[in-house]
Amino acid sequence: MEWRDDGIVLSIKAHGETSVLIDLFTSERGRHSGLVRGGKSRKIRPILQVGNVVSATWRARLDEHLGSATVEMVEPVASRLFDDPLALAGLSSLCSLLSLFPERAPHQGLYKGAKLVLSHMEDDQIWPGLLVRFEMEVLSELGFRLDFSECAATGTKEELVYVSPKSGRAVSRGAGLPYKEKLLELPPFLRGEKENGVSDQDILNGFALTGFFFERYIFKPDQQAGFSAGNFKNINKGTDHFGVPRCEAARSSFLKRYKKIRTPENL
Repeated sequence: MEWRDDGIVLSIKAHGETSVLIDLFTSERGRHSGLVRGGKSRKIRPILQVGNVVSATWRARLDEHLGSATVEMVEPVASRLFDDPLALAGLSSLCSLLSLFPERAPHQGLYKGAKLVLSHMEDDQIWPGLLVRFEMEVLSELGFRLDFSECAATGTKEELVYVSPKSGRAVSRGAGLPYKEKLLELPPFLRGEKENGVSDQDILNGFALTGFFFERYIFKPDQQAGFSAGNFKNINKGTDHFGVPRCEAARSSFLKRYKKIRTPENL
């Protein structure tokens, strides 16, 4: 059994004295692990950095086996961001989001979305907004799609400024005003406005919006009445290097750094 595909490096784990286990999110096959022999060498180690895009050749006697992999560099994303701690934190958060998915389940649209974010990581005016949208894609792939097309209460498409925490649907200003304390804010750039010049507060509101649903349905679902983690069959609940705990920690670390660096008092 052999295949070749491009993939994003999600994590690396030492295996023996010279080898490493890698976790990739591939274009055609979703998450896939493999053993890279000699992965600790000076030649290969720079390739296997979280966030890099590589071309991988995977081989195994049977498809269900772990398999061995050889890798070649396609895009050295991590090294380009070496002097940008905020972008590196964002990169780590993005890769942890991809680690939420179980192995060997294709998510081609999600791969394209991740590549779009990676291609703009050197432009700090663009990538944060793309990352918010990517988080929405992740939620949708996991089974909870946010819908901002019309007001959940009236059906109007005008002045959509709130989001219902129960349904994830947009709510208009008029319908939501009496209940605004219980509703989430919908940033203008997520409703198709202010595509240029998105403020840091808009970005933080966007992350607060997606973060509410990650917290409620992914990170701590068992705390919600009538809901359990089993509702999301399409999720990796691993507690070691992959899965929900890693994602929650990486996303939290990124947001703390974003607020510290990009909030108005620090600009």
